[in-house]
Amino acid sequence: MGKRDDLIAKYAKDIEEKCGMKPDMKLLTAVTIACGPAIYKPDAEKVSAGDKEEMARVRKNWVLKKLGVKDTPKVDEGIAACIETYGKSNRNKYRPVLYYLMVKHFKKGSVFK
Repeated sequence: MGKRDDLIAKYAKDIEEKCGMKPDMKLLTAVTIACGPAIYKPDAEKVSAGDKEEMARVRKNWVLKKLGVKDTPKVDEGIAACIETYGKSNRNKYRPVLYYLMVKHFKKGSVFK
């Protein structure tokens, strides 16, 4: 297995253990690839949910732009729900896992088909 495959396996384990979900490996792989080279940098691989600026970038660049979700107050509620699912007290929120949760929450899996 390559480095990306190892990371995807780590993200799948996180989804199972911290979110209590069985991951859709095809979708998780597509979301991980969409994250680009950020997954290989320890700091960029994680999302700081407490950082308002970073979460504004996630909202704008991932949820609105990449997923094509309409900009309504429901967007912030959805993002908050995904963070809650991942665990607010969980300090290590991997970007691909959080993004995967958002794809599932907003029902935008078709973006990666």
